[in-house]
Amino acid sequence: MLLSVVAVLMLLSCTCGENPAVQVVLTNKAVQYGKHTGTDWIQENLQRVSLPDISGKILGIIGYTLTGITIKKCDLPEPSVEFYPDATGFKTSVLGLSLAITGGWMTQCGIIHDGGSFDMAVFSVNVISVVELGKDANGHLSVTSVSCDARVGDVDIQFHGGASWIFQSFVEHFKGHISREIEIRICPNVEEMIVNLEYHLQAMNVSFDVDQALSFDLSLTGLPVMDVSSLNLGLKGEFYSIKTHMDPPFEAQPFSVPEQQGYMLSVGLSEFTLNSASYGYYLAGVFQALINDSMIPPGSPLHLNTSLMGPFIPQLPKMFPGLLMNLQVYAREVPMFSFQPDAVKLGFPGAVKAFAIQPNGTQTPLFKLNVDSEFSSKVWIAGGRVKGSISMDNFTLTLVGSEVGTFKTDALENIARIGVQMVLAKLNEKMGNGVVLPRMKEVELVNSVLKVEEGFIAISSDVEAFLTDRGFNRQTNRPA
Repeated sequence: MLLSVVAVLMLLSCTCGENPAVQVVLTNKAVQYGKHTGTDWIQENLQRVSLPDISGKILGIIGYTLTGITIKKCDLPEPSVEFYPDATGFKTSVLGLSLAITGGWMTQCGIIHDGGSFDMAVFSVNVISVVELGKDANGHLSVTSVSCDARVGDVDIQFHGGASWIFQSFVEHFKGHISREIEIRICPNVEEMIVNLEYHLQAMNVSFDVDQALSFDLSLTGLPVMDVSSLNLGLKGEFYSIKTHMDPPFEAQPFSVPEQQGYMLSVGLSEFTLNSASYGYYLAGVFQALINDSMIPPGSPLHLNTSLMGPFIPQLPKMFPGLLMNLQVYAREVPMFSFQPDAVKLGFPGAVKAFAIQPNGTQTPLFKLNVDSEFSSKVWIAGGRVKGSISMDNFTLTLVGSEVGTFKTDALENIARIGVQMVLAKLNEKMGNGVVLPRMKEVELVNSVLKVEEGFIAISSDVEAFLTDRGFNRQTNRPA
């Protein structure tokens, strides 16, 4: 159940060092859910486990081996799993575990061999384990076994077949040995599971490409922080241009995600994360486009033809009559997001360069406009979907250079504003339908809520896990 909690945490994921742009807060409710889910999973899968042989001697002369040991039934009491701030980890206690085991027995005394089957009951098994969470040099979450203690209360064995009636009479002489053999194997198996989990954590990607332009870094920025009710992981949460991998000229600011005990986890996303993506796209040249007349809807009052631009720029058709035009549209600075209470703001400082296309295909510069626009958006979660709406707060055209003389931009600005509003209407239609919350292969977010705070977005949610038996009782093929 402890492993399930950590696995759920990683499938989803304050600190010292650099400020994290993404924070994941795991609450006690998540730990208890992981405990319940993990207990049910173990109950369902434990009977598939094959245990190692147990060998010994009776009276020092009769060798015996219990082999083919399998678990028929498991009585697994509700375990205790709790945050353990002393080790920045988890303490798991399983008290009163009982097992029904079956297998085969073999004895050897000189040249005499015998064998049969057996049934064993193992009573009052207590296991207490503490693991520590940490951070490795590459920003992976690490998990280490700090302590493990196992005790077996008693065993009872019934032998069948062969000369079992003779063997049975010696049970009191060697069942203590069997109890000790079981005891000494429990903690190494627990620790091996933790080592396997640690191997998988180290193999997980904390940096990956999201498209052809950007990579995303989700490495830990510092050690996990824990108290008796929650665990906080700080993640870098920074996008980079794949070509340049340059840090943006701004830093992530500190923020604190409100702890929501009514939910299993909370995730805080700083405005830095979106702005680092915007900076990466800006460096990659994504925020630029070439617009020609074929891209303008036929019913538009504005077309990219010097003669048809006469109502807006009277001198243009006189200087360059009947020529098609191209518009080079680009961001002149990095578009920046700002998270404010209940609103997401976006400022987009753009520019437009206009060219006339000569009969020989050459382009003649005409003018340059600065386009300054600001937008506001509302974002929420409903029905398992992220939804939203966006509105335009400001849109301004300013003439900053011209080879055709000065002209007023009011009419062009009004037409462009109408075009932007048409684009926003289509965008709002899609945003109204929403986007399904991300679902990983074995984890789904449920009962989620979203709130925009000053400088960050906070998503609080419960989790539904779909655990499988994949990897249960398997040895991990790790390199030597």
